[in-house]
Amino acid sequence: MKSSIFKNSEEMGKAAGKKAAQIIRETLKEKDSANVVLATGASQFEVLKQMLSEKDIAWDKVTVFHLDEYLGIPITHPASFRKYLLDRFINVITPNLKEVILINGEKDGKEECKRLGEIIEKHPIDLAFVGFGENGHLAFNDPPADFDTEEPYLVVDLDQACRQQQFGEGWFESLDSVPKQAISMSIKQIMKTKHIICSVPDTRKAEAVKNCLNGEISNLHPASILQKHPNCEYFLDQNAASLLPQNILEKMKVY
Repeated sequence: MKSSIFKNSEEMGKAAGKKAAQIIRETLKEKDSANVVLATGASQFEVLKQMLSEKDIAWDKVTVFHLDEYLGIPITHPASFRKYLLDRFINVITPNLKEVILINGEKDGKEECKRLGEIIEKHPIDLAFVGFGENGHLAFNDPPADFDTEEPYLVVDLDQACRQQQFGEGWFESLDSVPKQAISMSIKQIMKTKHIICSVPDTRKAEAVKNCLNGEISNLHPASILQKHPNCEYFLDQNAASLLPQNILEKMKVY
């Protein structure tokens, strides 16, 4: 398990972004294109900022997907993950990306999952950015997560803890306005990725970090499945790592 702990989320994000850029450059040396899955949320602010500052990346050879999106909110909504990525990365990166495949939560959920599944089957993913939810979710796969489905994308129900997190982070005006369903990349699809960069900041994620990095692999702690991935690298800040036991901390690099 490759894991690093940083003083704060800014340093964590910089390091994660630099590592991701290295992976993309190496991928483009091996072949003429790269397929990348972007994540959203507070854990990705500094990561995406660092990616924008990286030089000598042929972004016009990179196809971008993303992990999840709420059902039923327009792209103009402040909480829209499409809006998040367009504003913070897709519309500002140069040169322009080769292709962008975003989840449209305004369409019929099952039909959109089918459309996305057909596309991603033709684009094996080289690198995915992920984080942990406060409830240990991976993408929007809340506990108990479906570890078995072969479908690349799913319509999922969001549990109370997940919806409370989204409200608590300031994306919605009230808990009642947080959607109860979303489209999410499935666990098995995420695990098919060649490289995974997992960034987790903040004290409110510390319990999830302890459960998912130190506990048994369980669909009650969905992100624990990443322990099985051969090329997943964790980037934590000190607050997120604060509940990890000493035997785990001793295996991690501290910056």
